[in-house]
Amino acid sequence: DSFGGTLSATAAADAIATGWRRAAPDDELRLLPLADGGTGFVEVLHAALGGEWHELTVTGPLGDRVQARWLRIGDTAYLESAAACGLHFVPREQRDPATACGVTSRGVGELIADACDAGVREVVIGLGGSATTDGGAGMLAALGAVAVDEDGAPLSGGGGALARCARIDGTPQLDGVQLVAAADVDNPLLGEHGAAAVFGPQKGADAVAVAELDDALARFADVLAAALGTDVRDEQGAGAAGGLGAALLALGARRVSGAGLVRQLVGLDAELDDAQLAVTGEGSFDWQSLRGKLITAVARASADRGVPCVVLAGQVSVGRREAASVGVDSAYSVAESAGGVEASMADPAGTLAALAEQVAARWSR
Repeated sequence: DSFGGTLSATAAADAIATGWRRAAPDDELRLLPLADGGTGFVEVLHAALGGEWHELTVTGPLGDRVQARWLRIGDTAYLESAAACGLHFVPREQRDPATACGVTSRGVGELIADACDAGVREVVIGLGGSATTDGGAGMLAALGAVAVDEDGAPLSGGGGALARCARIDGTPQLDGVQLVAAADVDNPLLGEHGAAAVFGPQKGADAVAVAELDDALARFADVLAAALGTDVRDEQGAGAAGGLGAALLALGARRVSGAGLVRQLVGLDAELDDAQLAVTGEGSFDWQSLRGKLITAVARASADRGVPCVVLAGQVSVGRREAASVGVDSAYSVAESAGGVEASMADPAGTLAALAEQVAARWSR
C-alpha cells in the first residue's frame, strides 16, 4: 500500500525491491502495487487494468477548486474519495478543531455526478484518506439532496453544521446507476469506534470537537433515515471516510472490501499461488490495519496458501500476537531501523530500501 503522504504504492514496491536485490540478487521478485479504498486506489487499478481517465475540477475539502479524476473501465467508473476531499489537501498547520468540523465532501458527489453523466452503469467509490467528517452531506448536496436547517436554508459545509440539520430537500440524481462503496475499514458511524472518535483526531479534532461531531452525525443519521428510508448508522463501513460510507449505504450502495476488490481485480491470489514469501506494508502498521485494511487481506491470502508473510511499515505498533492472528509472521519498522521517525521521513525511499535489505538477509532462501 502507499506509505501515507511519502510514497505511493508503486514507489514503495520499487524501494523494497531495490533493497532486497542488494542482499538477495538471485531472488525472483514480483512487484504488485496494491491499495484498499484509500489514497492510490484508482491509480493501482489503472496500472493493472488500464482504462480511460476522466479529469475535472471539483470542490476541495476547504471549498476551493481542485483537480480530480475518475477511471472508466467498460461500463464501470472507479473513483476515490481522497481525490476530492483527501487529507493531503489540508496542510498540517490548518488541521485544527474548526477545520475538522468544517471541511466538505461535495467534490466526491461532483465526481459521481460526472460519471453518471458519462453513461456508466456502476460507480465504485474507494473510501479512505479523507479530510472530512460530514457524513457525506456535501456529497449528497452535489447529487441534488441538500441538507437544510429549520428555516430551509442550506447548511454550510462540514460536519459541525449537521447539528442544525432539520431535513433533506431534493432527491439524489443517479439515473439508475448502481453505487458500490469500497471501504477500507468496517467502523460504524457513531460511538467510540465511529467516524469522529477514531478518525477525527488525525484531521485536527480535539476531544470537544470529536464529541460535537459525533452528536452532529447522530442527528444527521436520523435525518438520513427519515429522508431515504433506511437507518445505516450501525452498519459496517458507515464510518468510512468521515461518514461518507453512511450516505452511500443510505443511497443503496453495495458495500465491498476495498482491499478485497483490488485483490480480485489485480490478480493477487494467482501471484501468491507461485510465491514462497509475501512482503507487504504501509505507512503505519497499527490496530486499524487489523480492521479490514490491505495488510490483513494480503496476510490472510498468504496464510491460506501456507506462504509466510512479512510486513515492512513506516511504524509498527501491533504486537507479535495480534500480527500473527491475521497471518503476519514478522513486522519491521522503518523508523526503528533508521533511528527515528524524523530520519526515516527525511529519505523515505532510501530508508525503506535499507530495511528491505536487512529483511532480505533474514528471509531470502
